[in-house]
Amino acid sequence: DKTNMFPLIQRCCFNTPFKLQKLTGARVPLYGKNKAAWSSFAPRLRRDLCPPSTSLSLKPASAYTTQLQALHTSVPVFKKKTPAEPEAESQKSLESLKDSPKPALYLSLGGLIPFVAVPLTMAIQGSYCPELAFAQVAYGAATASFLGGMRWGFALPENSPAKPDWLNLANGTVPPLLACQALLFKDTTQGALMLVLALGITLHYDISLLPTYPRWFKVLRVVGTGVMVLSLLATLVLKAFLEVEQSDDRKIWQN
Repeated sequence: DKTNMFPLIQRCCFNTPFKLQKLTGARVPLYGKNKAAWSSFAPRLRRDLCPPSTSLSLKPASAYTTQLQALHTSVPVFKKKTPAEPEAESQKSLESLKDSPKPALYLSLGGLIPFVAVPLTMAIQGSYCPELAFAQVAYGAATASFLGGMRWGFALPENSPAKPDWLNLANGTVPPLLACQALLFKDTTQGALMLVLALGITLHYDISLLPTYPRWFKVLRVVGTGVMVLSLLATLVLKAFLEVEQSDDRKIWQN
């Protein structure tokens, strides 16, 4: 029977849905009777069997070549830019430090000698000395008060870019208050840690809140604050180790 064979052939060759096969099977016998109905159905059948979106192989090769070239040329856009090397910044900082006036440079480096001398003396002697540690804290308190007073000296002149307002004058008073608190502690460790906080605050003031300072002065402040903080921390480390050794020696001597 031709009517039954056509849906089977269509299903095997074209792999059309079952509903479409059923519909075409019903329309085939009407082809001889109603030619107009079949002519209206044929374009729709061709659209269903061969959708234009699936004919990818009909595209010319030039289109694919253009797409590949566009993809190839767009790849460098996504490359990350290499950040600036820190060596260049350090070289600029050293060069700006060389531009500092000789009196300011030598006096600042000379003022760091008492900080470095205390842990160095303890390390050479191999014993912790509370008097030297307290002297270091006292000298650090005086230094923090001096750095706070610099804020007042910078803000008071009439032609100064910093105004003598509440912010500038109060920020100049905070480091001396912290330095005084550091001297009130009985334990040297607490006093040294309070001084580290005071020195860090003054460094933040001089670098961030007063951008009109010259670059050489900011670099000098960073170097000086780093040496002072490291010296205080070195004294605390020596205190922790040398006190334990001294206590052990005393126990052995008593026994």
